[in-house]
Amino acid sequence: MTDLTGKAALVTGSVQGIGLEIARALAGAGAAIAVHGLADASQAEAPCEALRAAGAPEARFFDHDLSDPEGAGALVREAAAWRDIDILVNNAGIQHTASLADMPLATFQRILNINLTAAFVTMQAALPAMAERGYGRVINIASVHGLVASVQKAPYVASKFGLVGMSRVAALEYAAAGSRETGGVTVNCICPGWTETANIEPQIAARAAAHKGDRAAGIADLLSEKQPSRRTSDPAELGALALWLCHPIAHNLTGAAIPVDGGWTAQ
Repeated sequence: MTDLTGKAALVTGSVQGIGLEIARALAGAGAAIAVHGLADASQAEAPCEALRAAGAPEARFFDHDLSDPEGAGALVREAAAWRDIDILVNNAGIQHTASLADMPLATFQRILNINLTAAFVTMQAALPAMAERGYGRVINIASVHGLVASVQKAPYVASKFGLVGMSRVAALEYAAAGSRETGGVTVNCICPGWTETANIEPQIAARAAAHKGDRAAGIADLLSEKQPSRRTSDPAELGALALWLCHPIAHNLTGAAIPVDGGWTAQ
């Protein structure tokens, strides 16, 4: 079992969905959690309380707009003033679907700011201190769309391909930091396919309606277009993977883009 007692993790976009489940997994191993997301202090109290109940010695909410690079830098500085950040999970992300011809430039730039530029800024701020301590984990939540493309997702695909590439550069630059004994410093991407979050519920409901309300059949129908397993991932499964990546035994797993996609990118 991974023991993160005495360590702290900053997880962006962690008030719900995948980010919250990753934070919950890290909290269960004893890590303090710097919580972040689109919420005010009162809305953030419920996820913070859930993380404390899961085992975090402390969970504190930090409110910064990642569409502004200055906000991303301030997030790391404030979290690091609270506790040394041993684990950074860049999970926050947005997307908007439209054809290349119809995609507004402002939307393109906002998606890249949140999905890619913010990760650059947080990594730049957090990695040097991790290297000094000999242990650090950066886990960037990319997507299958960091490995393959789909139509009507130009800025999202660009941001996720960029995130995978940038993570590999960071992995190379910090590969020699630390040791097997300290755990080293690693930078990896998790690349989920279809994952059961609130964002895909409308699509599932529409497909289920076409199958007389059979939700499982609706999911299989939806996923048949891309994901051979025809099963979604549960966000908690991604949390378990993130937790394993934090174990010292994973000191030599760096620069990877790990697909959790039911065979999507194996095709």
